[in-house]
Amino acid sequence: MRLEGGCYCGEVRYVAEGDPMMQAQCHCRECQYISGGAPNTFIAMPAAGFSYILGQPKQFTRKDLERPVTREFCAECGTHLVTKVPGLPATIVKVGTLDEPGQFHPQMAIYTCDMQEFHAIPAGMKTFEKLPGR
Repeated sequence: MRLEGGCYCGEVRYVAEGDPMMQAQCHCRECQYISGGAPNTFIAMPAAGFSYILGQPKQFTRKDLERPVTREFCAECGTHLVTKVPGLPATIVKVGTLDEPGQFHPQMAIYTCDMQEFHAIPAGMKTFEKLPGR
């Protein structure tokens, strides 16, 4: 699969190639902050197949967490582009930044332990209180 996308203002663009490792919506509280309250929809792509082809994002990593993720976003318009998880050989690409969001085919909802009443999960989708296998 080849994904292309970028930020709202067009300053940062990326390409991600490879077999998706996961396609999901995350309901964790941290993702709710980043998304503005909704679940965060993403495709985990192999890190080796991801690169920025225009511009460079700004990064943010919380310093008060034991195992914080790094979030990359456009410094101009603030669009959250990707997340990188320590030790995970994947780049978590945000579906809203894809040129063709229809390439997203969600397989599961994760961290439903933090789900809000107004979040929706499609009928028949697999759900996990945390991550699969945990």
